[in-house]
This record gives sequence, C-alpha cells and structure tokens, in this order.
Amino acid sequence: MLSFTAAILYTPTLSFPHNHKSSTKSPLKCKKLKALSSLSSIPQTIVEQVSPIPGNSTGKLKTKERVFFLDVNPICYKGSSPNLHSFARWISLFFSEVSLNHPVIAVFDGEGGYEHRKQILPSYKAHRVKYLRRIYTSKGLGHLPIGRSQKAVIDLLKDCHVPVLKLEGQEADDVIATLANQVLDSGKRVVIASPDKDFKQLISEDLQLVQPVPDLERWSFYTLKQYIAQYNCDPQSDLSLRCIIGDEVDGVPGIQNLVSGFGRKTALKLIKKHGTLENLLNAASLRTVGKQYVQEALTKYTFELRRNYQVLSLRRDIDVHFKDEWLTKRDTTNDSVAIAKLHNLLKGS
Repeated sequence: MLSFTAAILYTPTLSFPHNHKSSTKSPLKCKKLKALSSLSSIPQTIVEQVSPIPGNSTGKLKTKERVFFLDVNPICYKGSSPNLHSFARWISLFFSEVSLNHPVIAVFDGEGGYEHRKQILPSYKAHRVKYLRRIYTSKGLGHLPIGRSQKAVIDLLKDCHVPVLKLEGQEADDVIATLANQVLDSGKRVVIASPDKDFKQLISEDLQLVQPVPDLERWSFYTLKQYIAQYNCDPQSDLSLRCIIGDEVDGVPGIQNLVSGFGRKTALKLIKKHGTLENLLNAASLRTVGKQYVQEALTKYTFELRRNYQVLSLRRDIDVHFKDEWLTKRDTTNDSVAIAKLHNLLKGS
C-alpha cells in the first residue's frame, strides 16, 4: 500500500480557520433533509440545530459541523454502464443542492482494492471486475478513452476545491469508513454521498447517507430514523443480516438459498435476540437456538457465515489520517465553470 501522502491526488491550498473545534452537545434525532429540484427551496446551509448552550444569555442556537465524503466510482455509472455524462449531472446536483460550501473529500477505489476480499471469497465482485476490464480495454466513461475520463473527473474535483484520495490496494468504502470514524471522534457529523448499500452499517445519529435517486433525478438524505422505519432494526444488525441473507450484487452467497425457510424474517428474529452474528453462532454451538432447520444451518454453515462477515464488514483501520485543512469551507466560486468545462469536453468527444 502506498503511504498516505503518496495516495493524496490533490488537496486544495486554502486558508484554514483557526477556531474549528466543535463544542460538545447532546445528540438529537436526525432531520429528514432532501435535496430538492428547486434551488430556492434549499436551505443556506445543511446543518443540525441543537439546544442553546447553558449560560448563553443570547439563546442563539449553535450548529454542529458536517463533513461530506464523496464515493466517486459509483456515480460514474448509469445503471451498470460507465457514463461520464451521468457523473457530470450528479456532481452538479451534489455541489449546488447538497454539500454547498461544506467540506467535501472525494475518494476513489485504489488499484487492486478488491484483492484482499477476493482472497477470502473469490466470487466477491467477480462480475464487476470482469466488466471493468472489458470496459477499460474498449472505451471510457463517456466517449473518452479511459485515461482521459479519469483525468476529467479528477480535474473537475480539483477545480471545485475538493481533496481527492486514492489509496493503492484499498477500496474507497474502507478508506471512507476509516476517515469517517476519525471525523466522528472529533465531535463532528459525517455525510457519505454514495448509492452503495454497504455504508448502511455505519449509520448513526451523527452519520447519514445521501443517495442519488435516478427516478427523481435528485439526491436524498437517508438517516437513522429512516433506516429503522424501513428495516425494523438498528444499523448494527445490518451487517449480521446481510451475512445470513447474502449479497447477490457483490457476489456474496447467503444461506437462505441453501436452507428452505431461512429467510430475512427468521434471520432478523435471531439477530434481534442475540445482537450480533458472532453471538448467534456462539450460542448455536452451545445450545439449540431455534427450530431444527435453523440449528442445523447455523452449525453447518458457521465457516461460510463468518467468512461473509469478513468480506462485508467495512474496515476502519486503513493507514490514512484526516487532515485539519480539509475542514475549511469549500470555495464554490469555480463550480459552474468547472462543470461547464466537463460538459464541453464531452460534447467535443
């Protein structure tokens, strides 16, 4: 793996405010914030308001800083096909309606980023790797050669004053999870911009997702409250459930197709009772935890379930460290020019 400094493709040279530490506040429930199609309906800033600080005679509400992480690779696709036009549209909406002038850090998948998971499970993202190889040898993300396509994306991000990271041998998911953890530890909030469902395991009061919704042509925030309403469980259970159910998109087989009746409903009931997959497997090794088919499945497929956990769990121990200068407000004055430049490049290709 490259050293951290070697992995930084770009970092803006902007002045950094000296007083950037956030005060400690009691957490509140996340608001359901959505990026709407009309700029007039977008708030000046997207921040969480908190109760007045004790002793503050003015009664003014303080805000908690947010840091956005942009998972670049997925938004370079339209469906399953690489598409630079799609990237241009989504990044324009993201800057103008979602992140505004809040700090944004863009992260790319590093070369060979899938390899450590493929060594554990050869089927992991196998179809995606084959598809990318075919695309890379034939055409780029739009009508540009792949080298120029990647450069065009990085150039746009640089022109919009966004730090760009790409770590050799690491997936962007793990880099973002590691950096997000560091930001949360500093008392700030995190928003991860990505359609990737793997990030749902990270959701908390202080970590939200914002996802592109193609049918509505807008970004939409996804919060802890929305997750619980959708899945009837907390995000801590998400990873354990996916280990049992599997993830067809990422090539991770579950056991529900191997054991009749062992579906999401059964898995959710077990995880709610035992808390985590590991607790469930340990309990099943000592006593009966359910009906016979459940007991037999858990004991027979213990290795496969633990392997799935290794593959699906996002790492938070990547050798990368968040830099204080990335917390400065993003300079947005060049956004429209940079995006127009990309559109012109695509028209001429």
